[in-house]
Amino acid sequence: MNTQAPNNQGEQEIDLVQISKKISAFFDGISTSIFRGIQFFIHNLKVISLLVVIGFGVGLFFDKTQKQFNNEIIVKPNFESVDYLYSKIDLIQSKIQTNDTAFFKAIGIPNSPKITKISIEPIIDVFKFVNNNEQNLEVLKLITANSDLKSIVNEKTTVKNYPFYSIVFTTNGVLKDEQTVKALLNYFNTSPYYSKIQKRQLANIAQRIKENNQLVTQIDAVLNNFSNAQSTGYQKSDKLVYYNENTQLNDIIKTKDGLLRENANLKLELIIADKIVKENSVVINILKKEAIEGKLKFILPILFILIYLLTYHFKKFYQRHSEIEKINKPQS
Repeated sequence: MNTQAPNNQGEQEIDLVQISKKISAFFDGISTSIFRGIQFFIHNLKVISLLVVIGFGVGLFFDKTQKQFNNEIIVKPNFESVDYLYSKIDLIQSKIQTNDTAFFKAIGIPNSPKITKISIEPIIDVFKFVNNNEQNLEVLKLITANSDLKSIVNEKTTVKNYPFYSIVFTTNGVLKDEQTVKALLNYFNTSPYYSKIQKRQLANIAQRIKENNQLVTQIDAVLNNFSNAQSTGYQKSDKLVYYNENTQLNDIIKTKDGLLRENANLKLELIIADKIVKENSVVINILKKEAIEGKLKFILPILFILIYLLTYHFKKFYQRHSEIEKINKPQS
């Protein structure tokens, strides 16, 4: 028992010595690498300085000239033209990808600044989705009975039933005016099919307003007759009949109020329905913020130096293995 303990103690001391040597060798290796790195930069100071200057200059140029801007149009597609609007946006995006300059020239969009991307997203508002629309409310209740509301409001078939949509297009420069926006809206509103629907819809609204006005005039006449009868002192002796007359009078007043409210909404609809795709607001030249935005003057010098280091070490690696291969190659 006494001979085993010293052996274990000796083995532990040997292990500690080995660990100490490995730690020392590790730090020596780090020190050597740092020294070689400093030595490399000193020997190649001119090349590295040149790469830093070139990278900074090129990066500064791109930071100033290659800025991108987002432009947003909030619209309301009328006459159930949502699918039509989506297809128009998809077509424009495909023309951007194929660089079809003739297409953009034909619809009145200038070449500069160039549109680099366009997309459309619904402005999700569940309250407006169900507002004054019992059918939408019932559909939403039915769908959400077995599903999560959050997933439903973003579902593909649901997003095309919201009243307002955001169209965002990106340009590689500043828009000096709203010419591009006007050209896009004109393109969206050029549709013989929906133009016919618009014309009929506007005529229907005008006719409805006219008929409501006639009904209001008739109701006013009834109310005036009743008022005149009351002023002459005419009263019914039968209280039940008198009660019925007042109940009917309340219904008539409610009907008039409903007609006036409907006319007010219809007049607003006339304003909104003057276009197939009605713009609600336009905001242009929103600077697009990205992770590398304004930082290329710092990124490019580092990138150039890394490329130089990789090239240098690859060259050294290739030369070293070429020499080894020559040594190991049997003499003929």
